[in-house]
Amino acid sequence: MATSAKGRPVHGVVLVNKPPGRTSNALVSRIKYLTKAGHTGALDPMATGVLPIVFGFATRFSQYGLDADKAYETLVQLGVSTTTQDAEGEVMETCPVPTFTDAEIEAVLSRFRGVIDQRPPAYSALKKDGKRWYRLARAGVEFERPTRSVTISALTRLAYDEVAATLRLQVRCSKGTYIRALAQDIGDALGVGGHVAELTRTAVGQDTLAEAVEWPVLESALMADPTAIDAWLRPIDTLVVELPRLEVSLEDAFLLSQGQKLFRNNMDPCHTIAVFASEQGFLGICSVDEDGRLCPRRMLASVATGMRGDAGIGPFGSGMPTEE
Repeated sequence: MATSAKGRPVHGVVLVNKPPGRTSNALVSRIKYLTKAGHTGALDPMATGVLPIVFGFATRFSQYGLDADKAYETLVQLGVSTTTQDAEGEVMETCPVPTFTDAEIEAVLSRFRGVIDQRPPAYSALKKDGKRWYRLARAGVEFERPTRSVTISALTRLAYDEVAATLRLQVRCSKGTYIRALAQDIGDALGVGGHVAELTRTAVGQDTLAEAVEWPVLESALMADPTAIDAWLRPIDTLVVELPRLEVSLEDAFLLSQGQKLFRNNMDPCHTIAVFASEQGFLGICSVDEDGRLCPRRMLASVATGMRGDAGIGPFGSGMPTEE
C-alpha cells in the first residue's frame, strides 16, 4: 500500500461491502496502517454485506454498532446438515426433501418469529474457559453450548425452490443472533435439516448495503492515496443514531468533557443518552442517575476539540479534524 498515514487523524466510520472468502479482521488489518481501527461485528468468511469499519475515536463507540439490530438475506439449503451449519463445513447428514406447501413453510417460520431461545454454533468465536469455541470444535472437544435469548423481529420467505430444495429468507434480528443456527433450526423443524448456502448482511441498524463501498474500490483507492479514506468517512455519531438524543449548551458540554456531573431534575433515569453540544456536534455518551444527574460515560477525548460535525465546524462533532 501507499506510504503510511499514521499520525494523520482519522476518525469516523466507513461502510464496506465485505466480499466472500475474507475474514472481517483481515479487511481491518489491510487498512489499519491509517490509524487505530476496528469493526462493529464480524461476518463469517463466506458471508458478504455491510461491515462498518471504525477509525480513531469512533472505536470508542463501536459497541453501539455491535448492539444494533441486523438484517440479512440468506439462502438455506434444505436436506443437508454440516458441521459448521454453512456451506464451508463437512457434510454430516443428508435427507430426502419432500415438496413443502406454502402453509407448511409458513407454519415453521412462524415458530421462529419474536423472542426465541437459540443455541449458538459450535464453530463460533464465543469462549469457554478462555478458549474459542471453534478451536475446541476443531479439536474434537465436546462442550456444553447453552441457549440464549434472541429476537427475530422479521422473518420473511422470499423464494422457495422445490427442485433445488432451497429457501431464500429475509431476516431482521437482534445482536447475538446466528443465522447459521437459525437455518439449521428451520431445516430441523421441517424434518430435513439444513445449512446456510449464502449469506448477505443487508443492514446494520439504519445503515444499508446500498450505502456501502465495494471493498476492491476502497482498497484500490487507499493503495494510491491513504487520504482517499475521506471520501467514504462518516461521522462518529452515525454509530449512536438509535439512542435517545440530548443537546446541551457549550458551557455544559465543557463540564461534561471534564468528567463533571450535571443536575437534570426534569429527566428520568436513563442508562444511555447520546449528547450533543448545541449546534456543534457529537460530544459522547452519558446516563442519568437516580438523583437526576447527567453522568459522563464515554466521551470524545479532549484532543477531539476542533473536529467537524456532520452539520458544520464546531468544537466537538465528529469526522475529520479541521485544518488550522
